[in-house]
Amino acid sequence: MSRLKRAGQQDSLAGFRTDKKEPTISSGLLRAARLSGQLDLSGRGLTEVPQDVYRLNTDTPQEAQQDVSFGASHCWWEQTDLTKLILSSNQLTHLSDDIGLLAVLTTLDLHDNQLRSLPGALGELQELQQLRLSHNKLTSLPIEACTLKNLCSITLQQNQLESLPDEMGQLEKLTHLDLSHNHLKDLPMSLGHLRCLQKLNVCHNKLSCLPTSLAQLTNVKLLDFSNNQLTDIPASLLEMPALEQLYLRHNKLCGLPKLVAPTLKELYVGNNRIEEMETEQLASLTAISLLELRDNKIRILPEEIASLNTLTRLDLTNNDIITLPAFLSLLPNLKVLLLDGNPLRGIRRDLLTKGSDVLLKYLRGRIKGDPESAEEGQTAMTLPSQARINVHNIKTLKTLVYSTSCVFLFSEKQAVDIPDELFDAAADQGVTTVNFSKNQLTSIPPRLIDLSASLSDINLAFNRLTCCSPDISKFLQLMHMDLRNNQLRDLPSEMKNLNKLSSITLNYNRFKSIPDVLYQIVSLETVLIGNNQVGEVDAHRLKMLVNLSTLDLSNNDLLNIPPEVGLCASLRCLSLEGNPFRTPRAAIVAKGTDAVLEYLRCRIPT
Repeated sequence: MSRLKRAGQQDSLAGFRTDKKEPTISSGLLRAARLSGQLDLSGRGLTEVPQDVYRLNTDTPQEAQQDVSFGASHCWWEQTDLTKLILSSNQLTHLSDDIGLLAVLTTLDLHDNQLRSLPGALGELQELQQLRLSHNKLTSLPIEACTLKNLCSITLQQNQLESLPDEMGQLEKLTHLDLSHNHLKDLPMSLGHLRCLQKLNVCHNKLSCLPTSLAQLTNVKLLDFSNNQLTDIPASLLEMPALEQLYLRHNKLCGLPKLVAPTLKELYVGNNRIEEMETEQLASLTAISLLELRDNKIRILPEEIASLNTLTRLDLTNNDIITLPAFLSLLPNLKVLLLDGNPLRGIRRDLLTKGSDVLLKYLRGRIKGDPESAEEGQTAMTLPSQARINVHNIKTLKTLVYSTSCVFLFSEKQAVDIPDELFDAAADQGVTTVNFSKNQLTSIPPRLIDLSASLSDINLAFNRLTCCSPDISKFLQLMHMDLRNNQLRDLPSEMKNLNKLSSITLNYNRFKSIPDVLYQIVSLETVLIGNNQVGEVDAHRLKMLVNLSTLDLSNNDLLNIPPEVGLCASLRCLSLEGNPFRTPRAAIVAKGTDAVLEYLRCRIPT
């Protein structure tokens, strides 16, 4: 009876219960962190940060006793304070004030957690340079975080921020600020004090106006205010001498912003309520390369648009344009003209489906006095080879064309060389554009060197080039080069002298790697090398291309993508479809460039 009584007093489940324990980290990992100064605890399902991590810079009495011996395997003089702590992709709901014990941290990565607030002790991390807080549930930012004088980058996208502290302007060294996908209704005036800021992303918020103080951001290169509720852009805001990319998509703008940005290359104002473009607005776009006006209510294109000599891409999709003016064909560098979804009259629908080259050729034929509109004319002369020289194009448009895709040829045969008469006609005319595409050229025409002083755009696509002459390095004004659909395997090292080259198209060739010389041309903004056999990418050298914004590596033989590619801060468009790699997964690639780059950054080994 007594045995039964004693048994009844015992906990019958005692052997199955486990007490809730504080998460622990293996001693080996902690020792390695003390030697390297870096600790990666990402993706471990942590709900709180182990105390061992906070105390990593402080020896326990036992460890101090052990490390004083010269025979110890890890001596104190070999240890270093923690400088990089990665806690991303866990389930952290809070951060302890003990974070202040890690006083020399330079990188703190807390993205993809469940954080709702941050401790004031964050302000004690005065050496911090990078703070990653994206994909959390933060509703505010502590004032103490604004005292981090060495902070260069802070990412706060995909949170629930409704406001920012006025003290944000104290982050004097900040170069990169991402506030996208939050609930911000306004921005503090103090943001104008961030004089070192180069990239500001505030897309997908609830902004209805912008502070005029942003005009003081004299070093900013990229502004993204897409997907807000802006009805106007303050005139003072757009006097930015370094601004290159401006995103204003999906707002409520009724007109183009009045820009005074001499370096602006890309302007995105699609999905607004723009009905007309004023002369003054267009006149200020002196360096514009890409102009997106799609999904607006534009009815008439002003003649002043023909003065945008640097424009290469014009997107007018889904507007109310009825008449397509022929003067669009006078744009010397225009390569892409998108017009789908407009109620155009007086133009055959099939022309719109044949691509920009055919459409622009048709528009040139409508210009009065252009020899393309007649069989004979005083501005044309016939060569013995039965081809025609378009003198009008050479003298007025500074363009030299010899291509079977163009009506300048009577013969339908593709040329294996370019007649000398063509170069003779172009002598001393300051030709800037050459189009020798869709022929049978096996090498670059030797006499092309005659135009090296002025040539800025070369199109040798759809030929049979097997090599590129080193003489191409003498075209010091060259900005755009199209070599797609050839048989190239490499490019000459001498091309490194082309310090103005901004775009090169190499699709459909036989490259097995990105040509070494391209890594040395720091002016490159666009590299298209899809549909080749590229099997590797040198991420460390790719990071040196600080201006690279578009990289097409689709349909190649890439088995892996180096995580360091995620550090290419200037990339806005990275195409990786059609490669045999397993990571990043197709679902991540489908989400677009930002998702891919963030995925890669999270997997950089420490």
